[in-house]
Amino acid sequence: MKIAYPASFEMQPDGGFTVTFPDFPEAITEGDTLEQARFNAAECLSLVLDVRMERGDPIPLPLLSEERECIEPDAVTQAALLVHLTREAEHKSLTDLARALGSSWPAAKRLENPRHPPTIKQLERAAAALGKRLVLSFV
Repeated sequence: MKIAYPASFEMQPDGGFTVTFPDFPEAITEGDTLEQARFNAAECLSLVLDVRMERGDPIPLPLLSEERECIEPDAVTQAALLVHLTREAEHKSLTDLARALGSSWPAAKRLENPRHPPTIKQLERAAAALGKRLVLSFV
């Protein structure tokens, strides 16, 4: 699963760009250049996802769009969200994940918290516990 959300870039009359995300009405940012707007959009998206995960708010599945540019959150947020979305898709609770990892509930919960970056080994174990495998790439 790729974690990237469609964004709308609107050129402003005075220059610069405003960026919004249809899936996240609270996510609004801007940049003087398109490059800066993209960078700020990734930071904004990461922050919104972090807050939603911390609060337990719903997070829509990322649906790639051919009509809009898609923005990826930072790697730590992606990792936490991938564990969370995969666990939910497999209909497993945090307790189930903790058991499969031979770990505690708080340790399993930290895998879904972007403020506690997991190691590659922890992600590999979590993926295996969820019947998946970890694949990394540079893009």
